[in-house]
Amino acid sequence: MPRERPSRRPAKAALSVPPTTAGETVLLAVTGMAPAILTETIWALAHPTDGSEPVIPTRVIVVTTTQGRQKVNQLFEPASQLAGQTPWEALRQALQAGGHNLTGKLRFGQTAADIRIITAHDAATGRSTELSDIRDQTDNEAAADFLLEQVRTVVENPDLNLVVSIAGGRKTMSALLYACMTLIGRETDRLTHVLVSEPFESLRGFWFPSQPGADLQDHAGRTHRPAWARVELAEVPFVPLRNLFRQQLGRKAGTFSRLVNECRRDLQQRAAEDLRVTVEIARPQIEINGQAIRLAPLEQLLFLFLARRAKHNEPAYAAYKDAMDDVNTFREEQLTVAKDFNDWRHADSLRAAWDERAITKAVAGIRDKLRRAGGDAARLASCLPRKGECALFVPGPMVFLK
Repeated sequence: MPRERPSRRPAKAALSVPPTTAGETVLLAVTGMAPAILTETIWALAHPTDGSEPVIPTRVIVVTTTQGRQKVNQLFEPASQLAGQTPWEALRQALQAGGHNLTGKLRFGQTAADIRIITAHDAATGRSTELSDIRDQTDNEAAADFLLEQVRTVVENPDLNLVVSIAGGRKTMSALLYACMTLIGRETDRLTHVLVSEPFESLRGFWFPSQPGADLQDHAGRTHRPAWARVELAEVPFVPLRNLFRQQLGRKAGTFSRLVNECRRDLQQRAAEDLRVTVEIARPQIEINGQAIRLAPLEQLLFLFLARRAKHNEPAYAAYKDAMDDVNTFREEQLTVAKDFNDWRHADSLRAAWDERAITKAVAGIRDKLRRAGGDAARLASCLPRKGECALFVPGPMVFLK
């Protein structure tokens, strides 16, 4: 007997979706081994369940790997499950039959630019190579830079509306695309994920609910009618930070990691704007808005060194190892100015020359004490040195040496 069609769930309350303004709408999606997320996402945009207006993208751009490109090309190949039609043709015909005007819409596949392969620079050859997959940290960094540029090309054009899908591809691709939207996305842009009911989510041959052709069979031989599927679009909330970082976002991004570091540094400085940091010179203690924190001699020496640099607006070191010579010079100076043998600067732990490991240990010790103290002291923990930057990220006028 044919399976009874399940009842549909009641419509959910309307989500807060940015209104569509005049101009073209670009659907930017990451895909991997499942190209059906494109047809499912487009179907969901055209058939919203939250009461919002249907949206038909003007143009579709896919970011993938060389392996993913082979799968995406299935959209333009005749499929036996669709009575010989290609999935893309079937989708367009179904939308038109449903009353949607596709004139000038759903431009995809006409040019190679619609399918954009993640590339990485090959230092050995001096050329860019297409990635077949994302397997290591180098590939991950290349993917981040590539995705950032794809988003930027759209958001820099005020006449384009952007809908981003993070439903496909490897998890790292979706996570990086979400990060790109947080960094440079606009308030009017949309970040989405398509939800498909079981078993259609993983059922081979499923492209969208009203697709033509016969019912589909699962591995157990059970038949499933595509019309039974529920396909919904989930709006993924994100915080657009571009307005906070106009200086960084007003120029070419360079690399993804550089933009993240610049924005992080800006946030650190903003977080420290109301933190009054006082560093004792005669004893190993600091105060954050009057909250006293005792430090070990090793930690006090490093904090005093960094505080002096922050007070004089000196730049951050690119790495801990770059700071070693200056830290050791400062250490020797402090040993000579100690007033008596009870001075904390006579501690045995300060006798030996510092290396990168000593700086790392001191930073970790300070951070741990600040976090355990809580309150404003815990906020200062985020302003300490980290990988790639060695400095105290506190405005100079808020640092006091006592």
